[in-house]
Amino acid sequence: METENKSLNFLEEIITNDIESGKTKLLITRFPPEPNGYLHIGHAKSICLNFGLAIKFNGKCNLRFDDTNPVKEEDEYVLSIKEDVTWLGFEWSKLCYASDYFDQFYEWAVELIENDKAYVDDQSSDEIRKNRGTLTEAGTDSPFRTRSIKENLDLFERMKNGEFDEGFCVLRAKIDMSSSNLNMRDPVIYRILKREHHRTGNKWCIYPMYDFAHGFEDSIEGITHSICTLEFQDHRPLYDWFIDNVSVPSVPRQYEFARLNLTYTLMSKRKLLELVSNNVVTGWDDPRMPTISGFRARGYTPSSIRRFCNEIGVARTESMVEVEFLHHCIREELNKESNRAMAVLRPLKVIIDNWPDNVVDELSAENNPENPEAGTRKLKIGKTIYIEQTDFMEEPVKGFFRLSPGKEVRLKSAYLITCNDVIKDVNGNVTELHCSADMDSRGGEAPDGRRVKGTLHWVWEGDAIKAKINLYDHLFTLRDMSDMEEGKDYTDYLNPNSHILLEEALVEPGLALAKPLEKFQFLRHGYFCADKTTSQYMPVFNLTVSLKDPWGKKQQKR
Repeated sequence: METENKSLNFLEEIITNDIESGKTKLLITRFPPEPNGYLHIGHAKSICLNFGLAIKFNGKCNLRFDDTNPVKEEDEYVLSIKEDVTWLGFEWSKLCYASDYFDQFYEWAVELIENDKAYVDDQSSDEIRKNRGTLTEAGTDSPFRTRSIKENLDLFERMKNGEFDEGFCVLRAKIDMSSSNLNMRDPVIYRILKREHHRTGNKWCIYPMYDFAHGFEDSIEGITHSICTLEFQDHRPLYDWFIDNVSVPSVPRQYEFARLNLTYTLMSKRKLLELVSNNVVTGWDDPRMPTISGFRARGYTPSSIRRFCNEIGVARTESMVEVEFLHHCIREELNKESNRAMAVLRPLKVIIDNWPDNVVDELSAENNPENPEAGTRKLKIGKTIYIEQTDFMEEPVKGFFRLSPGKEVRLKSAYLITCNDVIKDVNGNVTELHCSADMDSRGGEAPDGRRVKGTLHWVWEGDAIKAKINLYDHLFTLRDMSDMEEGKDYTDYLNPNSHILLEEALVEPGLALAKPLEKFQFLRHGYFCADKTTSQYMPVFNLTVSLKDPWGKKQQKR
């Protein structure tokens, strides 16, 4: 598994120093998603980082579900997250849930109250927000901040017992309303939510806030290095304050790294959920989605995603990664490992006039020229075949080396043919070509050694099967989705051509036996995988990535 970098990143340096100094005896990390949606490619970076560090330093990594908000969390998401982590190739040391610690969280909240470091506030959420202050102005103390410890303990217990409606009051930490860090201005740590929890049912009607629970979860599990993305940097003083002010079993430390920003990609779970809920996409695993399940459905492999996450590195500052590099990673892998096949996406009929009637020739073709062990397959050809519509041009432009009137081309692994006649319908559309074959050119080489530039893929009418082909492109047209024009929403940048369905494609007969997610290179088109709905009666294939590698070409020019 790909866990090594050429040089240590800053987190590896920290861990190395902690181990060498004896500060850390056993590295324990965690991947802590909230089960309120499916994981996306940004989470994959965090998964590879946390599990990868544990592997590199012979430590442990927990999978923990931060399920402190019953309003948004579901078992469906828990199951999908487990599947994604496992699919990426990682095994967790412990499977943990924040909800397992609710009793302990409550006790620590009581401990804060007993030490006069937390109080029940009856202000509305709007009032709390208003009195919080700004970056340049200090906040205003709540009129309930001076409540006695006894009164706060009573009120907090009554909150737990369900005596108050949602929004009636909250529990806040008593820190510093004049702090320059707004997160330290008496943050809310418990709120009333009379909702059924996916694991604890109706046992609780108060739930801890993430900032309150986060560090305590790490402490309970003995996490040594709590690795978060940069947006939690300003929350670290609060993380430490909670750890320092109750009787925790261990003291973790938080470190931050830059999250993944990918071109043409949106990675907000809230907005991704809107895309699913509003039927903009077919589901969380729509191949256009940046979710791990979406990439899986599109034909990406765990190793290609691990390679991508490893090679983009770990940094302290935000940057934008080109999605073409992700494409490059899967393209290089599939080039080596996927078998070749011929698929005509937009068929054009070709009749070889001089081919003997009722004669079928059996040819041999390499399955994968990059892998001799992949062997060969049999292809049949007869009088009528199909080629791509775009492989014919009646009036060819300069540089067009494919089929045109009077032009000779090579049929891949078969024969040389020349176009003699063009048949059109009443609207002038080309519907059929009549060609002649050089019957001595079996295998695609002219007996006299003449050069033929154009090589076309094809299928034989006698055994070609109909297939559906899903062509995918970026879901959004904007390169940097954080740079939207003022007044515009992310839906304004949806790509109308992100999905094109071709229902009349013709493919080699062997593709009828393709298993879901089996991968192929369709010659001259790109890399495809069989869709989860594919069957021998109606094969369905999804475009993973095209053959062209713009990222690779850019690197060669540097």
